[in-house]
Amino acid sequence: MTDTTASEKTEDIEIRLLLDALYTRYHYDFRNYAMASIKRRLKQGREQLGFPTFSAMQESLLHDPAMLAHLLRYLTVHVSEMFRDPSYFKAIREKVVPHLRTYPSLKVWIAGCSRGEELYSLVILFREEGLEDRTLFYATDISQDALQEAEAGIFTMDRIPLFTENHRKSGGKSSLSDYYQAAYGRVSFDKSLRRNVVFSDHSLVTDAVFGEMNLISCRNVLIYFDRDLQDRALGLFKDSLARKGFLGLGAKESLRFSNEGAAFTDFVRDEKIYQRRGD
Repeated sequence: MTDTTASEKTEDIEIRLLLDALYTRYHYDFRNYAMASIKRRLKQGREQLGFPTFSAMQESLLHDPAMLAHLLRYLTVHVSEMFRDPSYFKAIREKVVPHLRTYPSLKVWIAGCSRGEELYSLVILFREEGLEDRTLFYATDISQDALQEAEAGIFTMDRIPLFTENHRKSGGKSSLSDYYQAAYGRVSFDKSLRRNVVFSDHSLVTDAVFGEMNLISCRNVLIYFDRDLQDRALGLFKDSLARKGFLGLGAKESLRFSNEGAAFTDFVRDEKIYQRRGD
């Protein structure tokens, strides 16, 4: 065994022990996340936080409560944009919304809402389609910091041109600037967009279902899970959806090889939008 191989195996053991400590001490469960992704992010955290080893990170996690917030910033991924993949939101607008119009009240769950980009995209879309007033939105994430940023609804001005173009391509019926105020290099989205939103700390790994959802949108989260954890999350979505409710996944995610796939039909295949079977 080469020194490099031995070192890598030692690091893998340290990482598993670190993740066990995180779960045992704080009940955040990353043990079944894709190892390559976890290892890459933890290495970045180890270097930037100045720890010589993952074992040293574990010791700090167990004895310094402030370490939890630092570690979660590296373990949770918050990379998104408003109306990301505009064709997905156009399909929601043109294919899913006509079905949702038939319901007197609606529940929408944005799982893994990050800093709120997808949440505000859907609220704006529902407002433009006349469905906002009858809809309750649940925005959940494992990170309290991300939830606080989502609830604040503030983004830097340099991101707005992309958000605006995505909104236009998604079939937007107004100007995105109608929904925010700009000052000092930042934009603040209107508080009225949050009047029907419930923000909640929720883990797809350990927490329970949200009942009778009409639409669940969870995009670019499952790619960080291993197969067993993906099936766990998809089972959670299946049990949370009303009959014939809709599930939207990210462009690189699929139900194709999932144990839960039989519970859904393809609704808009190219955009990874599925419908729960009604039987």
